[in-house]
Amino acid sequence: MKIEVPAKLNLSLRIEGRREDGFHELETLMVPVPDLHDILEVEPAEEFSFSCDQEGVPTDEGNLVVKAVRSFEKTTGRPCRLAVRLEKQIPHGAGLGGGSSDAAAMLMVLNALSTEKLRMDQLLELAGELGSDVPFFLQGTACRCRGRGEKLEAAPVEEMDVVLAKPSFGVSTPDAYGRWKDSKELPGVDYESQHCDGVDLVNDLERPVFEKFPYLAELKMWFLGQPEVQGALMSGSGATVFAVLRDGCSAEKLEGRLQKEMGPGLWTWSGRVGE
Repeated sequence: MKIEVPAKLNLSLRIEGRREDGFHELETLMVPVPDLHDILEVEPAEEFSFSCDQEGVPTDEGNLVVKAVRSFEKTTGRPCRLAVRLEKQIPHGAGLGGGSSDAAAMLMVLNALSTEKLRMDQLLELAGELGSDVPFFLQGTACRCRGRGEKLEAAPVEEMDVVLAKPSFGVSTPDAYGRWKDSKELPGVDYESQHCDGVDLVNDLERPVFEKFPYLAELKMWFLGQPEVQGALMSGSGATVFAVLRDGCSAEKLEGRLQKEMGPGLWTWSGRVGE
């Protein structure tokens, strides 16, 4: 069995303060990116095993896929006898939700193969314990997410063409949130909300992340200076910055100029999101 596991973009991300449980109160609008996906391959086996084709991705008990398996086993009391292989196409440390999406897909696979299936509310509870973005991926559609990310409300988004760019480094999500409160804006960088295709693009994590990684601020401002671009934003905690294109503009030309002017080491992707 092979499952395509989609990435996500945060079209908006507002932080409303720190919660008593140590997490942050969020309001974020997320949209799946179905054409950018990891691949989860699952086969019957005598015992559980997990592997990944990309170096640097942990395959031990710290991986979210393994955590999802252990959580499902604990809840149902049934062992997982599957060989799971992950083929990574979503960059690691990119703010695109790859690990969270992999975990959500693993929960859905386990439930589909189970003789006694968990209800959706039970799956959502397990997902919320694994991470703030995991419940979103169980829904499979654009959602406005609140709380830690576990309170979901469907929020259809108009189709938009986007170009994604990520440098060779990643960003630590806990570090970005940890530095949010005391971080400062960089001069000359636009942090204001941008209205694009019915959506207000804004991300409160840009402030701490740009302060630590000024190149990402340069990347956003470069996008905003291009004639094809009507808006640009960092996704999640980074390190991906994406641009929303104007109608009829060429993503290929923009990507070519981006590689030439901002460095050939950039990972780039272009496609369409929304519904």
